[in-house]
Amino acid sequence: MEIKHSLILILLIPFLTYSQEVKFPSPSEYFTEPESEVLVLGTIHFNYPNLDAIKTSKEDQLDVLSEKKQQEITELINYIKKFQPTKIAIEARNNFKATEKLRRYKKGDYRNERSERYQLGMRLATELNLDTLYSIDTDPMIADLAKIDSTYIAKLARDYDFKSNDSLHQISTEYFKAINKLPAKMNLLEYFKKLNSREHHQYVLGSYLTGDFKLGEDRGADVLSVWWYNRNLRLFRKLQEMNTENNDRVLIIFGIDHAAILRHLIESSPQFKFIEFNSL
Repeated sequence: MEIKHSLILILLIPFLTYSQEVKFPSPSEYFTEPESEVLVLGTIHFNYPNLDAIKTSKEDQLDVLSEKKQQEITELINYIKKFQPTKIAIEARNNFKATEKLRRYKKGDYRNERSERYQLGMRLATELNLDTLYSIDTDPMIADLAKIDSTYIAKLARDYDFKSNDSLHQISTEYFKAINKLPAKMNLLEYFKKLNSREHHQYVLGSYLTGDFKLGEDRGADVLSVWWYNRNLRLFRKLQEMNTENNDRVLIIFGIDHAAILRHLIESSPQFKFIEFNSL
């Protein structure tokens, strides 16, 4: 019996030695450079262009210029300033000329503009003495593909109209309709904390995996990838092109649907550190 046990031990020795010597490396051992911190502020559009699939009726829209909401905007601004951003990016194209408008804003122009570009982006840049406002919005790949073969793209995107009978899509629609009614009634800082929680981001991103995503065998998935996901990948690339340094703290102010994907990309990137909005 002793011989049998000794033989088993001899056979196990190479395996025991192997498990002791081999260690799976920690990513932190390789990615040791300090990361630029990024705070994503997912927001509603204060001027209500109503370009999204779910519209907000006039009676449910907040009046951001009212005295009460301006006080709440100040509270929200002061909370964001705890992050001490050194760079601010907004949902705008290059032709918006954000930095040029920022200079005029500092002289008193645009103070009655309702858009979050002004109420949050330009006001924060002004109070933090920043001289540049970055515009990082862009078109998705599907727009480029349409120029090459518009017939194919029309066929690909046929019926991708957010009118699906899918039960999960309908639940998502009711959820977002309920949320859209809250800004006029709820304290804005508390609203933004809920809006930018990990849980809400998860359901925002998950809503795109219902309804039209199920069109055909993979047609819905293809549309989502070259349209919505691609647009946010391009936004992330523009973030990289902002030439951030390791001591930069970047604030991104974008529609809430973008925030969910941007969270995933920033958290996965070795270049940036995602900052939870609720942690300030």
